[in-house]
Amino acid sequence: MDNDTILKMDTLSDIDKQRLAFTGLEVDMKHRAGSFFQKDQDIGQITSNAQGVEVLSFSNALEKHPWISDYIWRLVSKDKDKFTTFLATQTEPKGFVIIARKGSKMVYPIQACMLMADSPVQHVHNIIIAEEGAELHVISGCTSGAERKSGTHIGVTEIYVGVGAKVTSTMIHNWGENIAVFPRSATVVEENGTFLSNYVCMQPVRKIQMAPVCHLNGENAVGRFSSVVVSGPGSFLDLGSTAILNAKGTSAELITRAITTGGTIISRGRVDGVVAGTKAHIECKGLILKDGTIHAIPEIKGDVVDTELSHEAAVGKIAKEEIEYLMARGLDEAQATATIIRGFLDVKIDGLPAVLQEQIDAAIDKADSSGF
Repeated sequence: MDNDTILKMDTLSDIDKQRLAFTGLEVDMKHRAGSFFQKDQDIGQITSNAQGVEVLSFSNALEKHPWISDYIWRLVSKDKDKFTTFLATQTEPKGFVIIARKGSKMVYPIQACMLMADSPVQHVHNIIIAEEGAELHVISGCTSGAERKSGTHIGVTEIYVGVGAKVTSTMIHNWGENIAVFPRSATVVEENGTFLSNYVCMQPVRKIQMAPVCHLNGENAVGRFSSVVVSGPGSFLDLGSTAILNAKGTSAELITRAITTGGTIISRGRVDGVVAGTKAHIECKGLILKDGTIHAIPEIKGDVVDTELSHEAAVGKIAKEEIEYLMARGLDEAQATATIIRGFLDVKIDGLPAVLQEQIDAAIDKADSSGF
C-alpha cells in the first residue's frame, strides 16, 4: 500500500460511484489486480495484488526508484504545447507509475481512476513500464463528479513496452458536458513487443483533443489503436493516432468507429513506413445520425520500397434497406436502428482480454440504452 493514500473510492457518493462504474472501474476490486485512485490532485487508494507488478504514485516512484527519472519526458516533449509546458512546471507532479517486472503475467487488469470533482483543473503525469516478457493490462477510467459543471483535465502518459512484452491500455471517458480534456501520450515498443490501445468515449463532453504516438522500434513489434466514439450536440472531438514503423517486421492497425448525433468528430490517423518489411492499415467508419460533422483525415507516408501501407474511410447514414430488412423479421423501426448502431460500434479487438472486452461492450450497451 502506497503511503500517499488519503481516500478510498468506497467513500464517494453513490452517484459518483456510478459514474466511475460507467468508466469500467470496480470499487469492490473483484476483477482487478490492482488500483490507483486520484481525486483532483489528491492521491487516494493504491493497491497491487499482482505478483511482479508495482503500482505507485508519481512522487513515491521517484523516491523509491530514482531511475524512473530517466523515463520522464523522454517520449513526450515538455515543450510539445502549452499543456505539456504547464504540466512540466508543476512542482509536485501527480499521477501513477506502473512497473511490470520481467516475465510477470496477470489475469485481471490494473485499474486507474482519474476523478475531477472539486477542482476546475486536474493534471496528471503517468508512466507505464513493461519489462522483458511481461504482460500488463491497464484500464483507465476518467470522469468528472456529478457536481463538477466545467473544468479542464491535462494528462501526459509515457508507455514503455520491453522486448517480448505486451501492454493493453483501455481508456474509457465519461466527462461532463462542459469539461475540456487534453491527453498527451506516446509509446515505444521494442522487439517482438505488442501494444494494444483501446479508447471509448460515448458520453457528452465539451472538447477532447488527443493524438497518441506509437514508436515501433524493435523488429516484429506490433501496435494497434481501436477507438469507439460518439459526439452529441456541443461536443468537439479531435482524435488521432500515429504509428511509426521503425524496424523490419513491424505492423500497425488504426481502427475508428465514429457516430455524430449533432457534434463534431475529427478522426486523424497516420502511419509512417520508415524501413522495409513493414505493414500498416488505417480504417475509419462514421455514421451521421443527426446533422453534425465527421471529418476523417487518414495519412500514409512511406520512405522505402518494401513497406505496405493502406487506408480506408467512409462516412454515411444508416441504409434504409438495412432497417427494412430487420423490420421484416419482427423488429420495430427503433429496435432495428438500435441493432444496426450496436453492431456498428461493436469492434472486437484481437488479443484483448475478455474482461476488458466485456467492459467495452458494457459501455456500448449503456450508450445504446440511453438512445442516440
